[in-house]
Amino acid sequence: MPHHVVVIGAGVIGLSCAILLQQAGYTVTIVARDFPAPFETMDPSTKINYTSPWGGAHNRWVLPHPSLPATLYREHAMALRTFAHMQALHAAHPHTAGITFLKGIEYLEAPGPAYLEAPPALLRDLPGFRLLDPSSSDSSDSFPRDGRVVWGCEYDTWCVNPMVYCAFLLRRFVHRGGRVVQLERELRRPEEAFALPLVGDGTLRAGAGAGAGGGDGNGDGVGEVAAVVNASGTGIVPDPDMTITRGQTCLVAEDCDATVTRQNADGSWTFCVPRGFEGGTIIGGTKELNNWDPKPSVEVRERLLSKFIETYPKILGDKPKLTVIRDI
Repeated sequence: MPHHVVVIGAGVIGLSCAILLQQAGYTVTIVARDFPAPFETMDPSTKINYTSPWGGAHNRWVLPHPSLPATLYREHAMALRTFAHMQALHAAHPHTAGITFLKGIEYLEAPGPAYLEAPPALLRDLPGFRLLDPSSSDSSDSFPRDGRVVWGCEYDTWCVNPMVYCAFLLRRFVHRGGRVVQLERELRRPEEAFALPLVGDGTLRAGAGAGAGGGDGNGDGVGEVAAVVNASGTGIVPDPDMTITRGQTCLVAEDCDATVTRQNADGSWTFCVPRGFEGGTIIGGTKELNNWDPKPSVEVRERLLSKFIETYPKILGDKPKLTVIRDI
């Protein structure tokens, strides 16, 4: 019998890990309290620890530059491999995977050396990369009208509708023989996964609660748990090197033809992430360290929308204002 691996967490990382392990020949069970569901039904007050629904989500390139630390070069190489993977997934499942390929646009008010001195040879690795020229007559090269942006570029990239994509991954996993267990409560530590009384179909043995011990943990025919992958985020193991960051964004009904990111001189960000698949567009956003407050601010929302319209008025089309669906 193949080695049995339990993955804790059914967000995008847990689902991706589970599928890769499954493809490598392992028997895999996902255990989690929260699973993908229609975004329209998600309650942020009860799903605050299930982070995947609240992401944009999009890919932004880290421009390769000799001054960058080795960790960022490693991330860049991973991003290139991920781009190729998402291309293949989109080509095979264009209507169901929740992936959209489009242009990414970057605007910077105070660009650093990594942007101003990036070697052209390295930039050629970036699909569709080109610098924007505001002196050009081509409207696609224009900068925001406020005059504060001094550097810009565009490139080919991808966005996902998070819950469409995660639901797609979950279906693929189950269709290929993967098992899922929905827990009534979160596990308190990863070691509990070794003792879950799983039966042959991957469900909990009747009458057993999450984390219940007893026996050797292998249930009836599911196989002894050889390894546990903790993809629970901050849910189980405290990490002193990790800091919680609150980000307020807003979902609007309008579509956008690009994912646009503006880095402002004061350190703030203005961006949009089109979700595709009739999922609207995310407008953002804030970055607030160590803030657990789940309640969005209407004042912040209006500021985010106003700043993005100033940056990329094209999103309005012929409408006088954006149509707010919900704060995130």
